[in-house]
Amino acid sequence: MANTAHLSSDQIREALREVIDPEVGINIVDLGLVYHIDPTPDQITIDMTMTSPACPMGPYIQDDVEQTLKDLAGESTAIQVNVVWDPPWSPDKMSDWAKSYLGA
Repeated sequence: MANTAHLSSDQIREALREVIDPEVGINIVDLGLVYHIDPTPDQITIDMTMTSPACPMGPYIQDDVEQTLKDLAGESTAIQVNVVWDPPWSPDKMSDWAKSYLGA
């Protein structure tokens, strides 16, 4: 396994800004979908949500998160993406930029 000890939560969060929700056209970080990032020496664990449990792009977004993290940390790094529904997502979780972009 690769050693991910050199990666901080902030570095991982910045990489996840490359993952775009194709329905909205905004990255998952600014949408407020990423709840928790836990890098350990040999694994990256992400707790995230979708805008709704019925989100048709959920599997696509999850695959994109996993690939983005593999690209960042290396193919041998274990990636665990947990899609959680508590707390439920709401527009107040979006960054100020995303709210402004969407006119919220």
